[in-house]
Amino acid sequence: MSTVTDQDQPATTDDYGAFEPVIGLEVHAQLLTASKLFCPCSAQFGAEPNAHTCPVCMGMPGVLPVLNRRALEFAVKTALATGCELPPLARWARKNYFYPDLPKGYQISMFEEPLAVGGGVDIDTPAGLKRVRLTRIHMEEDAGKSIHDAHDAHSLVDLNRAGVPLMEIVSEPEIGSFAEASAYLRSLRTILQFLGVCDGNMEEGSMRCDANVSVRQRGSSELGTRTEIKNINSFRNVERAIDFEIRRQIDVVESGGRVVQETRLWDADRAVTAPMRSKEHAHDYRYFPDPDLLPLRVDRAWVEELRQGLPELPRPRCARFVSQYEIPAYDAEVLTARRDLADYFEAAVAKHHNAKAISNWVMGDILRLVRERKLDDALVIESWPVPAAALAKLVALIDDQTISGKIAKTVFEEMVATGAEPGDIVASKGLTQVTDSGAITAAIDDVLARNADKVTEYKGGKDKLLGFFVGQVMKLTGGKANPQAVNEILLAKLAG
Repeated sequence: MSTVTDQDQPATTDDYGAFEPVIGLEVHAQLLTASKLFCPCSAQFGAEPNAHTCPVCMGMPGVLPVLNRRALEFAVKTALATGCELPPLARWARKNYFYPDLPKGYQISMFEEPLAVGGGVDIDTPAGLKRVRLTRIHMEEDAGKSIHDAHDAHSLVDLNRAGVPLMEIVSEPEIGSFAEASAYLRSLRTILQFLGVCDGNMEEGSMRCDANVSVRQRGSSELGTRTEIKNINSFRNVERAIDFEIRRQIDVVESGGRVVQETRLWDADRAVTAPMRSKEHAHDYRYFPDPDLLPLRVDRAWVEELRQGLPELPRPRCARFVSQYEIPAYDAEVLTARRDLADYFEAAVAKHHNAKAISNWVMGDILRLVRERKLDDALVIESWPVPAAALAKLVALIDDQTISGKIAKTVFEEMVATGAEPGDIVASKGLTQVTDSGAITAAIDDVLARNADKVTEYKGGKDKLLGFFVGQVMKLTGGKANPQAVNEILLAKLAG
């Protein structure tokens, strides 16, 4: 773990004085297919090195690639969800370069004729809604992984990742700050997760981001020289890396230097970008059409079928939550930040219609559990420790005054620990709320009699002692007394 103290500090202000940044993002999203893009090998993460390989993804002579239809389906869905156009023809290309983890000596990708063009991703900014336009979406296969051990003279190659299906989503250079870059990336990830095409796990590399950054004089229309930042593996690091690079470029320009077009690596431990190599141009890769793969013509009827089957996307769903369930916009935004969370909420509300109370429980105790148990990537709500229907029953017990909100917390923890139904827990542990006014009055009389001095202080003007009396009554009744009734009776007694 890094010992650099400023690494944990929030990203600094995005006010750069006389300069303004121009940012474009290239996002590589690993598609959630069972197999690789051009062969039947497993695309699962975390297997033993070189366990998921075959002659095709290892680049053996004489083998031919066969396109994974599910990967294409996922890419088309993404294009439709972001408002892209699908040209009549897309063409596979070979991107040629040498690296030990690229066994064929080229990467199958797309170049001049991508799968999709145009479209955009909406983000919220202090100035309001902003649409970041997309340049293109294309498909490609991943390379393998080189493992460099500082304590060994050798580098190792793991080809499990070679051939895993990727989708590259390229934005226009119109992102204006590190905060907007982070918002764009979060919004895009949410869309991909809602579609079920990518899990968005940046730590495992299933969603990777390269940032193209340049600076120019504020108000100028001319673009500055850009650098590309690689190796950014979290939203936090996206902000930090972009902010550092902007400030570095401004320092270069203000000192009379010239920004060099190059690829730079983000070093999270040192919180700096460092030169990696001079920036390549397209011709440096020697792209040319892949002779083993026919041009890709996506059937229009199939596209329309996929369009009709798209799920409700985050922003429309958020707006519907506000209008249909009458919950605050903030609640709706939190609940629709993840599809699994939104599904869980709606499943609970379908069983009990107190949407605001359920929203509070989901945003509080349920999300706490998800974080504690590291269920952030468990996109199936059935895997969560408290079923949505059980949470609805718990809220119903509060609403019909069977239990108090305080007792509900105890019941909830027991539900988590045992999986038992809330009603059964309340019955077996005798947690039913006391609503009988006679029993509550008797408990209040007892508390007031044992604290006559504090009663005198209260009547002398120390109103804050009301909380003390309520607490004593709740303690005497084991937390079972109805809090509203306790307050009402107490106030009447103390006023007498």
